[in-house]
Amino acid sequence: MTASPGLHIPLHVKYIQSLGESNDDLAYHTTAHLRMNAIYWALTALYVMKEQGALDRDETIAYVLSCWDDEAGAFGAHPGHDAHLLSTLSAIQILCMQGSLIKLDVDRITKFILSLQQPSGVFAGDKYGEIDTRFTYTALNALALLGRLHEVDVEKTVDYIRKCKNFDGGFGAVIGAESHAMQVFVCCAALAILDRLDVVDQEMLAWWLSERQLPNGGLNGRPEKLEDVCYSFWVLSALSILKKIPWIDADKLMTFIVSAEDPEQGGISDRPGNQPDVFHTCFGLAGLSLLGYPGLDDLDPVFCMPASLIEAKGLRKQWQALPRRQQS
Repeated sequence: MTASPGLHIPLHVKYIQSLGESNDDLAYHTTAHLRMNAIYWALTALYVMKEQGALDRDETIAYVLSCWDDEAGAFGAHPGHDAHLLSTLSAIQILCMQGSLIKLDVDRITKFILSLQQPSGVFAGDKYGEIDTRFTYTALNALALLGRLHEVDVEKTVDYIRKCKNFDGGFGAVIGAESHAMQVFVCCAALAILDRLDVVDQEMLAWWLSERQLPNGGLNGRPEKLEDVCYSFWVLSALSILKKIPWIDADKLMTFIVSAEDPEQGGISDRPGNQPDVFHTCFGLAGLSLLGYPGLDDLDPVFCMPASLIEAKGLRKQWQALPRRQQS
């Protein structure tokens, strides 16, 4: 593995710390629906950079708990927002990283999650009923972290994911939808959590994923689309689960991700020259971690959390146990 340009880690840490300082900005209020997710992205990025103490732990926990929707028994994205699977998973992940899962009402959250599984096996995101395979992954991830995965209907869940598999080996958001790298990740990771990777056409899917790399080293989400740093995680996580990371050019991808840094203010953007944001900062660093970039902590490719925490909870399966550099 050849060397890539160095990451500006202190600048990225400072950038993340600055995100909550401008509460009067219009952008702060128009992105309230993403607030819980954004804290998860920020904290995950800091863990990868071995700087998890850079955010105030007590303030972080207090904010998460303030987003509890007592009527639903789960978490919204911001105080007063309706509960949703995405914000509930982010809340669980944040509290797990902060060592505070004990503060959760596990029974009520489990009931909320299980209530969203539809007769077809797919999960809705909330009481309003939107369905998507990413909500299935979100539900399984959350239940696994809570130690309640045994309560889900496995066969019904797997059957729906199987029906979302396409001729190219990929997966879509719903039955009949085109293959997309993010949906490939959520379906592969969901099946991995359930120990049902037998559903995946692994060689065909690994080929489809490796075809996402463009000449500049970046990855796209589907054919004929532009490269985007966030796919550095979506594609690599699936390849990691399939033990096929060597099927892409790691050095070119690392160079592409690092080239999307803002070397003055910190943060990583979707592609070089654009405005950085916490979403792409998180998933750019996540991709670099999966590639074994020097100085970064290991990230679990299934749960998208620090590998040490997932291992400590006993959630790493045998297929995950090989160090990434030994994958072939």
